[in-house]
Amino acid sequence: MKIAPFETEHFFARYEFSTPYQLCNSDCETITIDELLSLADVSLEQLGEQRLSYTETQGNPELRQAIADMYSNVSADDIVVLGTPVEGIYLAARALLDPGDEVIVLSPAYDALTTLFAHAAGPAAVKRWSFRPGEDSWYLDLNELQALLSPSTRLLVVNFPHNPTGFLPSPEFQQALFRLAEQHGLQIFSDEMYFGLVQPSTAPVPSAADLSANTVTLCGLSKTYGLPGLRSGWLVIRDKDLLERFMNWKFYTSICPPGPVEFLSIAALKARDTLRARNIARIASNLQLADAFFKRWPQAFKWRKPGAGSTALVGWNVPSVEAVSHELARSEGILVQSAQMLGGDDRHMRMGFGRDAFPEALSRFEDWLRRNSVSG
Repeated sequence: MKIAPFETEHFFARYEFSTPYQLCNSDCETITIDELLSLADVSLEQLGEQRLSYTETQGNPELRQAIADMYSNVSADDIVVLGTPVEGIYLAARALLDPGDEVIVLSPAYDALTTLFAHAAGPAAVKRWSFRPGEDSWYLDLNELQALLSPSTRLLVVNFPHNPTGFLPSPEFQQALFRLAEQHGLQIFSDEMYFGLVQPSTAPVPSAADLSANTVTLCGLSKTYGLPGLRSGWLVIRDKDLLERFMNWKFYTSICPPGPVEFLSIAALKARDTLRARNIARIASNLQLADAFFKRWPQAFKWRKPGAGSTALVGWNVPSVEAVSHELARSEGILVQSAQMLGGDDRHMRMGFGRDAFPEALSRFEDWLRRNSVSG
């Protein structure tokens, strides 16, 4: 059975390791294993003592407890440690949907949050709840969600903080969303890979896992904590019968998590406050640079500043961002990404603010704009 091309990952596979000036990364600055172990007060010798044997299928009990401690209404028994975060999306698509079920997904969104559910339920079964452009920020309309519901709707897929818009719902909006889902008997799959990556000016919201037992929540260490190379992620599933369905599918995918990854994940959670604070500060600094940049180019770009996460969805006054992105990558070593790959349009691009190299990449981009006589 065929599946739609994974546009974002094809794009990054082509350019990520050959373009030095990148403006569209969704992750945050990473660190070495040595630095991680030092922050966690763990020795390299302890890592070396780990046996490369099979591990517990649901995950290391110590790691599951450390994860559960990050929530208010979650126990270690509710945690499923994954082989990689995207595995959690695949498992959800398989375990949560039956033939004839409909699913509503946010749009634009990371490709897998749309294509994997379309693969499982059929493209016609997937409806898009689209972000709307406000003057200064993106927003969602609950009335539009209501209009998408049908008797066949079984699942709502959300992602907060949102990639790529940087949207985080207010506590009131989040509560209204969960009431609506409960009224219509919907399960919620909540992608929270950017959870906790919130700027001080934005009101934080609780995890979906703490709000309702009728949710499946995905989280991990790639984005908020800047450790994408670990491929460390987990699901929170408070419904025991549903957890067993997920585990049966997991036996067909990763079976169990890699032991060295679990060891390093335990270390990362010991240092999580430091890692998160560093990335929030880095994003804030880069957003200040972006604010100044977009003030210099008001005719070329439409800037809606994100309140959370590490990305923004930026309007660019060119005929095709995708066409320009290939030109920039080949001729300038600058990487930008069209929102078209994420289900948006080709007049918007995703920008990422979590990397140390963002200032230089932005400077190179602005130099190219000037040399190509793009009016500010």
